[in-house]
Amino acid sequence: MPARSRRSIAVAARHGVDISGQRARKVLQEDFSRFDLILGMDNANVRDLKALAPQAAHDRIHLYLDFATGKTVDVPDPYYDGAEAFASVYRMIREASDALAKRLGASASPTSGQASSTM
Repeated sequence: MPARSRRSIAVAARHGVDISGQRARKVLQEDFSRFDLILGMDNANVRDLKALAPQAAHDRIHLYLDFATGKTVDVPDPYYDGAEAFASVYRMIREASDALAKRLGASASPTSGQASSTM
């Protein structure tokens, strides 16, 4: 297991979250029709996603922190930094995830219980 994974798993575990079973995968062409929302962690991710996506899917691709919190900044990659960088990124993602859950919850239809695909 790469050091990056071990450090991420350790930080999440300290906060009671088990991410040891998560695995990354490449974005597939069908993901652009399968998902209503696709979030990139940094501007390079968003650019790459938009380059891969059909034009019709571009409005569903967003920068994670911008979409979740309105902060137009990248989530930094802590790989070359120490443990505190991983902890800082964890806190950043946790706060943004809470904001994102509230935002998506506010857009859920009261009759269907499903989140709206128009944001």
